[in-house]
Amino acid sequence: MTLHIRSFQDSDTAPVVRLWQACGLVRPWNDPHRDIARKMLVQPELFLVGTTGDEIVATVMAGYEGHRGWVNYLAVSPSCQGRGYGRVLMQRVEAMLLAVGCPKVNLQVRQGNVVAMAFYEAIGYAQDASISYGKRLIPDA
Repeated sequence: MTLHIRSFQDSDTAPVVRLWQACGLVRPWNDPHRDIARKMLVQPELFLVGTTGDEIVATVMAGYEGHRGWVNYLAVSPSCQGRGYGRVLMQRVEAMLLAVGCPKVNLQVRQGNVVAMAFYEAIGYAQDASISYGKRLIPDA
């Protein structure tokens, strides 16, 4: 089936969270509902869903702060993986970032997620020689 890509809508929240849970993206310290609410306040046009029929089967969330773009929550339903949907979503969000002048895109992959690492390498991403640091300013849990 053809993947149709559109902007996230508020009514997509429950199916998107279910998709993220099915893909293993949700962690106890990140409330997906809060992540969605935050994204809808900042560059909501860079939050895309992919549908087949009436079903949401893929998502990607991106942002650009003037120096670098970031990609989060790339997800494809386990039943739809291997169809190229992740590649198509990444191409779309990369084009959107390029259109606003974004020179480089970064993303994070959890250690040990070799499937995701192989996917990103297959579409032209390479591991940077840097270490990611984080500090939570607003606790979700």
